[in-house]
Amino acid sequence: MTAPSAARPAAPAATGESAATGQSGAAGLRGRLGPLGLVLAGGISVQFGAAVAVWLMPRAGALGVVSLRLTVAAVVLLAVCRPRVRGLSRADWGTVLVFGVAMAGMNGLFYQAADRIPLGAAVTLEVLGPLALSVIASRRLVNLLWAGLALCGVVLLSGGGFGGLDLAGVAFALGAGGMWAAYIIFSARTGARFPRADGLALAMTVGALLMLPLGIADAGSKLLVPSTLGLGAAVAVLSSVLPYTLELLALRRLPASTFAVLMSLEPAIAATAGFLVLHQALSALDALAIALVIVASLGAVRTQITGK
Repeated sequence: MTAPSAARPAAPAATGESAATGQSGAAGLRGRLGPLGLVLAGGISVQFGAAVAVWLMPRAGALGVVSLRLTVAAVVLLAVCRPRVRGLSRADWGTVLVFGVAMAGMNGLFYQAADRIPLGAAVTLEVLGPLALSVIASRRLVNLLWAGLALCGVVLLSGGGFGGLDLAGVAFALGAGGMWAAYIIFSARTGARFPRADGLALAMTVGALLMLPLGIADAGSKLLVPSTLGLGAAVAVLSSVLPYTLELLALRRLPASTFAVLMSLEPAIAATAGFLVLHQALSALDALAIALVIVASLGAVRTQITGK
């Protein structure tokens, strides 16, 4: 009779430990899924910004749009963040400079590509950069599976429409993809080195200073037209300020390899937005492609959460 009575108190303790473990696991799950929401919100913002940029391109040209986008974004971030420049180490400045160069290169090359080949093909080719990064940076075989699955979805989403493309446009898109991979790496490093979005504000300023002379040479006084400035400000907020800040926050909580796989959501978001907002046709093959990309992205996040 003594043994059972002595054993009874152990049950509540075990239950309490189980509940605590469950609560901890749930909190960890929410903490890991949070970055996925940041990436999705950033992707949606970019697509709305791209729609505004389509209206702006005939007015200011590709380089003009990029210079407006980065310059206005830099002004906004500098005003909001007011980053400190004193006391920064040589390594801090090096990280900011490379991040700014990658940002300018990624945007400049992509808009040059979009000016020569269809937007869907340009986005599809560009996303190969982050997918290659996920394969190189990953140390788990399962992550190669997710990257491969995402690649299949991206290729299907292109509809095989790469034949007869302008070779210069293809080269610009692939170059933009390489810069996108560099952007991911140095966005993560910048987020680790600087508080809030201070490093992003400084890097955006570097990118703006690099692109502004090219934009002025390309568009000249067209950049000063009030309506052009207004559209440029909208593109800057939607395509640079919001998504780059959200991605910086996500990269503080996700490894670069997982984040890179999530970037394959961009073409899927673009296709879905085209269907919902612009009433563009979405075939069964397109739906399958989007499903593959979403499964791959969720699988990459789940691997990060569970470690399996």
